[in-house]
Amino acid sequence: MILLPQYLHEDGYTKLGMIGCTQPRRVAAMSVAKRVAEEMNVKLGEEIGYAIRFEDCTSEKTMIKYMTDGILLRESLRESDLDNYSAIIMDEAHERSLNTDVLFGLLRNVVARRHDLKLIVTSATMDATKFAMFFGNVPVFTIPGRTFPVDILYSKNPQEDYVDAAVKQALQVHLGGQPGKSCRDMLIFMPGQEDIEVTCELIAERLGELDEAPPLAILPIYSQLPSDLQAKIFQKAPDGIRKCVVATNIAETSLTVDGIMFVIDSGYCKLKVYNPKIGMDALQIFPISQANANQRAGRAGRTGPGQAYRLYTHRQYKDELLITTVPEIQRTNLANVVLLLKSLGVQDLLQFHFMDPPPEDNILNSMYQLWVLGALDNTGTLTPLGRNMVEFPLDPALSKMLIVSVDMGCSADCLLLP
Repeated sequence: MILLPQYLHEDGYTKLGMIGCTQPRRVAAMSVAKRVAEEMNVKLGEEIGYAIRFEDCTSEKTMIKYMTDGILLRESLRESDLDNYSAIIMDEAHERSLNTDVLFGLLRNVVARRHDLKLIVTSATMDATKFAMFFGNVPVFTIPGRTFPVDILYSKNPQEDYVDAAVKQALQVHLGGQPGKSCRDMLIFMPGQEDIEVTCELIAERLGELDEAPPLAILPIYSQLPSDLQAKIFQKAPDGIRKCVVATNIAETSLTVDGIMFVIDSGYCKLKVYNPKIGMDALQIFPISQANANQRAGRAGRTGPGQAYRLYTHRQYKDELLITTVPEIQRTNLANVVLLLKSLGVQDLLQFHFMDPPPEDNILNSMYQLWVLGALDNTGTLTPLGRNMVEFPLDPALSKMLIVSVDMGCSADCLLLP
């Protein structure tokens, strides 16, 4: 859906306001904005720009703005009707991040008030009927893809060590194939940064032990990687060298690497889950869903026929993997969401339009936490302290600590000292 904002621009929507396009990940927002700027032959940051946390690459000339869903949610605090936008595109909606789900509820009301605003929700694997009914039985358009056939190969037995299994499979593909030809690159999916770094080290180490092994360019990609190193995965490898990209689920839908023919799927990803024992969200490793597995396999068929090696059995795929991932709003702490919605004037949170409502106990528990912190009064109304806490993209307890410390005369620099 990268071309969709350009089509809207050509149709004249930018004369009425900006076209906003949300992405669930900051890396995707940056890379897509750069690509569109190159295709339209304009300078990035002028007509085409992006906005992510701590970085705003836009100007007064910006017509098409790519951003994370959290940025658009923050903008709704300042302008509830989003008057600066004539069209909003929510891409990769199937990932159902916390900010995306809250935006669905807010934009549902904005579209009802603003008949001139166009809202487009796009995804490759979402339940289109469910989304259409949520927004009032809106039209659904199915755009057929142009992917090539992909052979899906399952593991014969369950794997105890997915990192070791992925390394063995990568070496088998690399040593048994024909490097140097087009569309021969590999993509390995791993849960997180630590697994990616270990996988890269093991592949390089075992290749070094072989005599006259074909050259292999091993390229990691994850969100915390510096931008210049992230850009390497998009560069064409020299002739005779195969690329091996080791990525998190950021490469499932948000990023497309040309030339991938082989996909190795570990079957795991990291999800943010609220741990009530420590009172914090934690990233934990979980099996992926069937929708995730199909997205990963589809990466091998973008530029030619490919193969997807799944490091789990067919029985595990059918019986143990969920059909879709549990929405983040149903498995995370809602204190920030409650604080945000209260600041937007939503008084009865239990009546707010969530596509998949979180457990009622979670909402009530979050309201109790905010009451203890002094962000809500006895009637559940936002207090002046709570209104100040909304301005900080932090956990409510941390934002209160920051406000109280500044009020006591401690500068923000003091808070960074050990």
